[in-house]
Amino acid sequence: MDTAALTAARTLLDEVFEGDVSDHDWEHCLGGVHALAWEGHELVAHAAVVQRRLLHRGRALRAGYIEGVGVRANRRRRGHGAAVMEALERVLRGAYELGSLGATDEGADFYAARGWKLWQGPTSALTPAGTRRTEREDGSIYVLPGAVPLDLSGELTCDWRDGDVW
Repeated sequence: MDTAALTAARTLLDEVFEGDVSDHDWEHCLGGVHALAWEGHELVAHAAVVQRRLLHRGRALRAGYIEGVGVRANRRRRGHGAAVMEALERVLRGAYELGSLGATDEGADFYAARGWKLWQGPTSALTPAGTRRTEREDGSIYVLPGAVPLDLSGELTCDWRDGDVW
């Protein structure tokens, strides 16, 4: 994306999340594929997919992790969120073994309606100090299964990154 589109996306996410997008949160959106919805010259929706490694049942899985999903408040319920997610779900199905994301309480029903499955088992992160449980994230991680069999009640461990690990 060019600088203007990146600036518009960051501004949109700051607005949508009322200033609660840290530099780490924004950095997590970079380096992957972005989906944007515009109305004229105004960016109204954004989402990105980045590559991560998730550990499950003794395997390191190539996962597409969804980041920075946001729709301008006055443009919600018009299909913009579905449009950016549909574009990224095509990327997930074509390039990754599974999709994953951390959902807000407000977004959980949206993802479930799109076929995303709530991870019911414990979550962890592979940190510089070893594997650590991420209990606070339990009940908010969703996956879009691909060809790899998943045990949704098993443990799911994400790779390390600065800021929020999930």
